[in-house]
Amino acid sequence: MIYREVGQFKASYAADQAIFPIRQDRWLILAALAVAYLVIPAMGSEYWLLTIMIPFLVYALAALGLNLLTGYAGQVSLGTGGFMAVGAFATYKLTTSYPGLNIVLALILAGTMTALVGMVFGFPSLRIKGFYLAVATLASQFFLIWMFNKFPWFYNYSASGVISAPPRALFGRVYVTGAEADPRAKYLFVLTVVVLLALAAKGFVRGRVGRAWMAIRDMDVAAEIIGIRPLRTKLLAFALSSFYCGIAGAMWAFIYTSAVEASAFEIDRSFQILFMIIIGGLGSILGSFLGAAFIVLLPIFLDNAPRLAGFDMPVNLVTNLQSMIFGALIVFFLIVEPRGLARLWQIGKEKLRLWPFPH
Repeated sequence: MIYREVGQFKASYAADQAIFPIRQDRWLILAALAVAYLVIPAMGSEYWLLTIMIPFLVYALAALGLNLLTGYAGQVSLGTGGFMAVGAFATYKLTTSYPGLNIVLALILAGTMTALVGMVFGFPSLRIKGFYLAVATLASQFFLIWMFNKFPWFYNYSASGVISAPPRALFGRVYVTGAEADPRAKYLFVLTVVVLLALAAKGFVRGRVGRAWMAIRDMDVAAEIIGIRPLRTKLLAFALSSFYCGIAGAMWAFIYTSAVEASAFEIDRSFQILFMIIIGGLGSILGSFLGAAFIVLLPIFLDNAPRLAGFDMPVNLVTNLQSMIFGALIVFFLIVEPRGLARLWQIGKEKLRLWPFPH
């Protein structure tokens, strides 16, 4: 079959431990990158780029950050929206305080600030876990949103509390934020950031750090006995997760909506990101992208399906049906495959390897 790896011999340990050791996987990734970098910018309309592709990529990055913490390290968090807000407001304060600061450096600094905040709220994970840790991170969500709404300094004393993201160029006249930015430049910038951070996350989870996270997740007492330090391991998971979520929040505010407001990162956003990694697959880099695609594309399909079928229904009825069908599909997928869409993809690859023999 087309996915067989027969005849692909690995002559070194480095080749055996490569990120994509099978030739077909490398071809598939290269094809996906070619479509993302060449086909979509050339053929995609402004609506597709700004309304579908950019939010999908930002959601995927936030889901990837939460998956590092929850899927790999086993630390439940409901504060993703709050950490995204930290990244958004940190980027706004940096770009307004230092107008000459490059947007890439601003994102890195904002992600670092968010990582520090995540470490502060990650300290309870040393004493509590499971449901109680989820409640503790939920408290961080409410506290952070309250803080950004309460103190006018964060939004530069704006009367409305909603502030526009200032235009920033990547280099020269190539703007990636603000009204002057070209949609293709925005999309390519977000895509590049997400690809680089996804590759970095893949390296993390395949190395010593990832093995320590999974040991803590599976049995923290046994992990501590064999020499893994829970304090450093858990705080590193919170820091890296918050770093990813902070950059996702900054790109959401600066590139997608071009507005920085705390209401965009309420508790609904945290649950939305959590649903993405549950549907896509906990402990899977691919699952973060599949879950984000499911959450972004399914409502669009449900919105246009009645129209394509020739039914003329009121808008409020369509909205209610969307919520009902959306919830039913989530329950269905969790029953069919509790380990998410990434597991279905893995099962499909295993069947292709053995076809036509029974499995």
